[in-house]
Amino acid sequence: MRMRTWFYLRVVGAIKMAAQFREFGMCRLRSVLGLALVAEVCVVVPQAVAQLVTDFKPPAQQCCLPGIATRLSNALQDWNQLSRYYDANHELLQQAADPKRVVFMGDSITDLWDIAKSFPGKPYVNRGIGGQTTPQMLVRMYPDVIVLKPAAVVILAGTNDIARNTGPETLEQVEQNFMAMTELAQAHGIKVLLCSLTPISDNPVPAPGRGNAMPGRGNALPRVKQSEVRPPADILRLNSWLKTYAEKSNAVYVDYYSAVVDQNGFFRQGLTYDGLHPNQAGYDLMAPVISAALAKLGL
Repeated sequence: MRMRTWFYLRVVGAIKMAAQFREFGMCRLRSVLGLALVAEVCVVVPQAVAQLVTDFKPPAQQCCLPGIATRLSNALQDWNQLSRYYDANHELLQQAADPKRVVFMGDSITDLWDIAKSFPGKPYVNRGIGGQTTPQMLVRMYPDVIVLKPAAVVILAGTNDIARNTGPETLEQVEQNFMAMTELAQAHGIKVLLCSLTPISDNPVPAPGRGNAMPGRGNALPRVKQSEVRPPADILRLNSWLKTYAEKSNAVYVDYYSAVVDQNGFFRQGLTYDGLHPNQAGYDLMAPVISAALAKLGL
């Protein structure tokens, strides 16, 4: 407060001084005021927190910055990743449409699922893309689902929306994306199966003898604490809504959650390698759940 009062008096004094030199014009007044302000800044700055460092230790440089910038630019040009299955879709369309074709739409949990291994001989098509959220999948509904003319679509999504992979969303916005995907599919005569989000774990434990490495990442576990990124309460809220909406919209609710959760609401030990993605043991428990739901639809 004292500094402000002192500063105010100095400025007033400068104005009075400048008034004595009116014959020099307003430009001179502005000059005097400017000098006064500069003088006060020079007095105040030494009391501010220092910005200079004593040791030069900048963040480590990342390798190949031009390459990173190019990849980011390319990704932004195809934000919804419509190119991922573009060629595969065209190839599939050259074949006769199977009346029992089922498309699995989802994120990395679907993307990493070896559908052919879990459902041998079934005309099931995997259209999962790692990291995706419901707004991205909504844009992919036509090229990756509807155009393929499946009998049904299995939608497993939402965990990355909670994690804000493409920015913050309200629960209502996520729900509306599910509603839009459901209505689009049903408008084209495609049956819809809405899957519950799977739980997470902050302490994943490898399954003995089952292999616990995430494909392409070895045995290293991520350092992220899943419950901070995907709060279990948010998972339960979205699952509750999905179940209710499925009943109202004539869709099928597929309860993966109950098949892999423990008594504390987390992924059962031995079913996930990183606290988010099921390992093969986890998929082995999920496969019968979706198989039973599809069987009821004659698929």
